[in-house]
Amino acid sequence: MPVLPHAKKALRASLRKAQYNKRVKSAAVTAMKKMRLKPTQDNLNIAYKAIDLAAKRNIFHANKAARLKSQHASLLKLLK
Repeated sequence: MPVLPHAKKALRASLRKAQYNKRVKSAAVTAMKKMRLKPTQDNLNIAYKAIDLAAKRNIFHANKAARLKSQHASLLKLLK
């Protein structure tokens, strides 16, 4: 455990950020799963929004976000 005051503050901030990042990643994974189970334009838009937010927060690398978005778009394209 940290001893110095600035280290204690850094630990609190780190835990706060980790909690937020976990929530964002979970939402993205859930949106992607929903899109895979029922590929519709609405689900695609929700998945895109969640993936973009995760990429913005550096939870997903930008290339991974682009890859995921492309994969989900192709799912929708296959059904048409």
